[in-house]
Amino acid sequence: MLKNLSESDFMVLRKPLQSGRQSPGSLGAVLFLSIFLQALLLFLEYYIGGYSVYPNQKKVFSVHLWMSSILAVLSLIYAFSFIYMKSQKNQYLLGIIVSQNLFGVSTFILALFILGTGETGVKADAKSLLTFTCVTLLFGVLFFIATSIRFYILLQRGHFRIGSKKDELRERFETKSYLPIVIVASTGFLFIMQHLFKTFELADIEIMFMIVLAMIIYFTMIFVLPEQLVILYCKFRFDSLNYSKKGRLKPFNSRRKNVRN
Repeated sequence: MLKNLSESDFMVLRKPLQSGRQSPGSLGAVLFLSIFLQALLLFLEYYIGGYSVYPNQKKVFSVHLWMSSILAVLSLIYAFSFIYMKSQKNQYLLGIIVSQNLFGVSTFILALFILGTGETGVKADAKSLLTFTCVTLLFGVLFFIATSIRFYILLQRGHFRIGSKKDELRERFETKSYLPIVIVASTGFLFIMQHLFKTFELADIEIMFMIVLAMIIYFTMIFVLPEQLVILYCKFRFDSLNYSKKGRLKPFNSRRKNVRN
């Protein structure tokens, strides 16, 4: 579907690269720091999981530990300039996976483990925990589909072209385009919270706050995933979203459709 769009249709997505926020150097630093943050979250998973009755929590933690360890090694490798400058697209792909693992998967697992903790005033059994997991994952999938459709519609309407519309009009249309996403997210979020309160007895307000915060982060990461994937697609398709060996962003050329090796 994206093949019908030209390079100019994606140019707003180039701005984070122009500003340097998503330059290879910045991503390298973020990947390096993510190793330590991921280690902290894994420690919390291990510690909280020890008190949790979540089904197969040891296996869940073990799988996530191995997955995160592999990502940590790759993050360390792609933190060096002589590596990431030769493989910018792979570094960006790694950045997507690391960010989703760090703020999406880790926070989701922590929320599940906290729910299964018996000493926090939360009463739960294996069946209710698995039901909550399935419900949350289902709404996550629906939210991702809705967000992806919204993003594609915006691309088709030219909302990511430079100078195609005034900034005020773009902001106004952007706000309106969030409406179906907000409806889906709010419905899913309220349903999940209602399920929480009906299924579990949340006696501790701090526990409730941590779970709600984890769910907000979880849905936020799903929301940004389509844009991350489209930028990755553009890096493979267009030169202008990649950097030269000197560290400069390559110029825009609407006639060029494929990345030169």
